[in-house]
Amino acid sequence: MVLFRRLLGDVLRAQRMERGMTLREVSAEARVSLGYISEIERGQKEASSELLASLCSALDVRLSDVLREVSDAVAVEEAATLPTPIPVAVRTAGDVVASAA
Repeated sequence: MVLFRRLLGDVLRAQRMERGMTLREVSAEARVSLGYISEIERGQKEASSELLASLCSALDVRLSDVLREVSDAVAVEEAATLPTPIPVAVRTAGDVVASAA
């Protein structure tokens, strides 16, 4: 099962580390407790839209970019875990197609 909060936490952690920021720095900038940010990054807590906006601001990253990254990660996980759909009908070379002539 794909857990949005886990993937969101992975993206937020990657963004923070890419910027060379510590949890303490993000905590101070976003005005969110260090422990709560840590739990979000580990996928243990859900982030409200307001909190997510504050974290994105502290990380100097657009919310839309974070959500796009999460969406891409969800798609990858879904592709890995969901069965491949079977086509309803597959036409072979021997199939006869009626013409309107």
